[in-house]
Amino acid sequence: MPTVAIVDGVRIFFFWNDHPPPHFHVEFAGHKGQFSIETAKLIEGSMPPAKQAAISRWAASRKQELMECWEKARRSEPLGKVE
Repeated sequence: MPTVAIVDGVRIFFFWNDHPPPHFHVEFAGHKGQFSIETAKLIEGSMPPAKQAAISRWAASRKQELMECWEKARRSEPLGKVE
């Protein structure tokens, strides 16, 4: 489960060969969740409201990069970092 970014203290990562729909995983202080790449919204789990808002803003502006990571993760290829 490669980490592609740390945003406002929240770890952003993907699982290899994960299930659709395209999403990424987040982890922060015991909270875990999944965000849709398409909508940049929390689709599963929990995250403090301020962290959830920060991740949504970050993801919305990096949709293409996150989709590329999703596609690479599905093929078990190296992902790199998303700035």
